[in-house]
Amino acid sequence: MALTQIQGSGISNVTISADGEVTKAAQPAFQVNNSSAQSNISINTGTTIVFDQEIIDKGANFASNTFTAPVTGSYFLGLKLNLQTVDSAADYYRLRIATANRNYDFFIDPDFGQDPALWTLSITMVADMDASDTAQGNFYQAGGTAQTDLRAAECQFFGHLIA
Repeated sequence: MALTQIQGSGISNVTISADGEVTKAAQPAFQVNNSSAQSNISINTGTTIVFDQEIIDKGANFASNTFTAPVTGSYFLGLKLNLQTVDSAADYYRLRIATANRNYDFFIDPDFGQDPALWTLSITMVADMDASDTAQGNFYQAGGTAQTDLRAAECQFFGHLIA
C-alpha cells in the first residue's frame, strides 16, 4: 500500500493512504470522562461538569474541565450525561456546551409522574471557535430537589476540529 506523506520540520503532518484515508498528526481532538460521580447536584445554579479522565487529548488542549481551541475554526463538540435519581418535580433540566462565542443548550422537562432511576441526556453541535476560545460542559436543574447525580465514568465530553 502506497502512502503519501506531507512533511514539515521533518515530521509527517498529513498522511494519505492508497485508499484515500487522510490522517493529520496535529489535528486537535479530545474525549474525556468523569472518574467519580457528582452527587446531589445543586438546583437553580449552573454546575460545571468535572471531567478528570482523558481518553484522547490530541494536541494537549484539554485541562481543568475545559477545552481550549488551539486555532480558529469549526469544531464538532458533544456532551453526554448519564443521570441517576432524576427528580420529576424539577421544572426542567438543561444540558449546555458553553463556549466563548455562545451557548448550545438542550432542555428536558422530567415530568414523568415518578423519579426515573436513570436517564441519558446528550447534545452535539458544530461550534465556531477562535484561537484560545474555551468550551465546557454545564448542567442545570430548575426547581425540585437536589437529588440528581451524574454517574461515575458514564459522562463524556468530546470534540475535534473539522474545518
